[in-house]
Amino acid sequence: MLDARIMVPGGVGVCKEVIESRVAFADYNMPTLSADSRGSPLRKTVTGSTSANDVHELLECPVCVNLMYPPIYQCPNGHTVCSNCKTRVQNCCPTCRNELGNIRCLALEKVAESLELPCRYQILGCPDIFPYYSMLKHEKNCRFRPYSCPYAGAECSVTGDIPFLVTHLKNDHKVDMHDGCTFNHRYVKSNPHEVEKATWMLTVFNCFGRQFCLHFESFHIGMAPVYMAFLRFMGDEDEARQFSYSLEVGGSGRKFMWQGVPRSIRDSHRKVRDSQDGLIIQRNLALFFSGGDRQELKLKVAGRIWKEQ
Repeated sequence: MLDARIMVPGGVGVCKEVIESRVAFADYNMPTLSADSRGSPLRKTVTGSTSANDVHELLECPVCVNLMYPPIYQCPNGHTVCSNCKTRVQNCCPTCRNELGNIRCLALEKVAESLELPCRYQILGCPDIFPYYSMLKHEKNCRFRPYSCPYAGAECSVTGDIPFLVTHLKNDHKVDMHDGCTFNHRYVKSNPHEVEKATWMLTVFNCFGRQFCLHFESFHIGMAPVYMAFLRFMGDEDEARQFSYSLEVGGSGRKFMWQGVPRSIRDSHRKVRDSQDGLIIQRNLALFFSGGDRQELKLKVAGRIWKEQ
């Protein structure tokens, strides 16, 4: 496929509509791969931290700074960009402002195809090495990847391991910590008719040597105002399935109960809420449990956590 360019005054190359272009590997300061080596089962493995960082930098999109996967596009000057960002930058090279056109950087795609890289979470304990094009799928689900802060009252961007997040919740979000596998909490709202899409996390429980987050929210399902309580496990989903929990609200001689499996904090609180996987109480029923006082909501939530055998 020919690389067609028109030279304009000043020496700037403007691309015609071109489908593919092959660029010399030397332009990327990478060793040239022979046809035999590209088809060989022997692949180049990058294990050293410096080499891995160099390769990551080479394959990073300059716009979103994520690793690039085919199709990888380039401008006539050899600057690369991922396919998602090509649209975002309106077909203009973010480095030199030349038109990108549809030039594929097949050389860089071949380099990526020939590599095996350690997981980006190697420093956190992941021992695995993957072909480049398989690495993205692994890293999305790597059990060593950091957890996001589970605090639901604000958009917190903090990530880390579980001990770090427990300390972060206690010190930065002032979340109450509770030891034990049973609990009783009272939720009070002075004007129960003003149900807003607000979020509260009542406490973190230390139970069986693990941590659980109890959430209580008020929002609307359609036009109906509701309250919802649910539990999230500070760990992965396979570990969460080892536990069960129950929640109970009551008053005026009545009880309303829920039993389920805690959701992993890998699932955001919004995802859990939208799935309605928890104890949901309509406002009128909550007011009934409060003793019929329609001026103030006093809802007691009791619960228990146990480990499945």
